[in-house]
Amino acid sequence: MNNNALEIHSLKKTFTDFGLDDISFSLPTGFIMGLVGKNGAGKTTTIKLILNLLQKESGLIKVFGNDISNRYDFKQDIAVVFDDLLFVEDWKIDDVEKAISPFYDKWNTAKFQSNIERFHLNRNKKIRDFSKGMKLKLSLAVALSHQAKLLILDEPTSGLDPVARDELLDILLEYIENENNSILLSTHITSDLDKIADYLTIMNNGKIFYTGLKDELFEKYCIAKGGIEDLTPDLEKRLIGIQKGNTGFSALLDVQDIKYTSNRIVTENATVDEILIHIDKEV
Repeated sequence: MNNNALEIHSLKKTFTDFGLDDISFSLPTGFIMGLVGKNGAGKTTTIKLILNLLQKESGLIKVFGNDISNRYDFKQDIAVVFDDLLFVEDWKIDDVEKAISPFYDKWNTAKFQSNIERFHLNRNKKIRDFSKGMKLKLSLAVALSHQAKLLILDEPTSGLDPVARDELLDILLEYIENENNSILLSTHITSDLDKIADYLTIMNNGKIFYTGLKDELFEKYCIAKGGIEDLTPDLEKRLIGIQKGNTGFSALLDVQDIKYTSNRIVTENATVDEILIHIDKEV
């Protein structure tokens, strides 16, 4: 039995000015993975490839153990929430259901109506009059109404106020209480992942920097700080994304390489934001 909701192996896609190179990661069933990186790192492109919205050049994508190449039935088990709502602005909520429900074999009208009530969405309002938070809740109401087992979200909390973001994260935690459900959450707001993510995949310039358990990321890397005079050639070649000032430096360091530092260099726990900043400075 396959225990992964999503598997990506050696995925490649090239554009004129950007490309994904050897993207590989797996999302175990029943867990939340954060897909992290700066804007333009390749997160949205990866999601579009997973959904067959773009054609890959090479590599393998499996959803629930099945190769998705030339298949579209796998989307019955996937729900997607994008940053931009893709519904017609003149529609009301009932129009959304009429348009969407025929595409899903397991569409549950009662569940959809319940979600609309739960999220306090006004049926008489047109989509154009919804706030960003209301549009997100409508997308979630749709996503949670056809028994999807894999929920993919692309920058869902961007532009939301802290209260709305926290409410969304609670909804995701509730969804994952069903051990058959899994979530891939793409975001550059790393504080969201501190609360809910089990796994992290960090992308930078179309490549994978890290993929694995979130806790193991923080065990693997630290921040090293010291004076410029402490930067020996042996140490400097092991530092990632060195930031140099007039008197000192800061850099990302693999914990295994702490042995190359002097006792004048301070090492600290790294945050996801700090990791993103330093890997972006690597040429």
